[in-house]
Amino acid sequence: MTTQTTKPEANGTGDLAASARDIASDVADKASAAAARLPDAANATGVQLGRANDLIRSESDEVLAVGTSLSLGLAVGLLLGGANRLLVILALIPATAMGFTLFDRHSGATNRFPR
Repeated sequence: MTTQTTKPEANGTGDLAASARDIASDVADKASAAAARLPDAANATGVQLGRANDLIRSESDEVLAVGTSLSLGLAVGLLLGGANRLLVILALIPATAMGFTLFDRHSGATNRFPR
């Protein structure tokens, strides 16, 4: 009965280190590319938020009331259903925007945030 002992090859660790370096390099490249596109994304987001605000302000009170109720109902349903809190908060964003618009209209407040 003979036993053979196997030695780990030295190439295995070198290949692993090279793979790790390649992956780290790829991640760094992708992160720098994403960081370079971040200002454009922020700009586009700001434009779309302004457009959404203009659309909300142009709607009638009835549409805003229904939209606020629908968004609040969705948020409460998600909360009671055990959804992630982030999803509940995201569902509250349109309700907040429409609710504040209704509140501003009925409280007689003018545009508090001039452009």
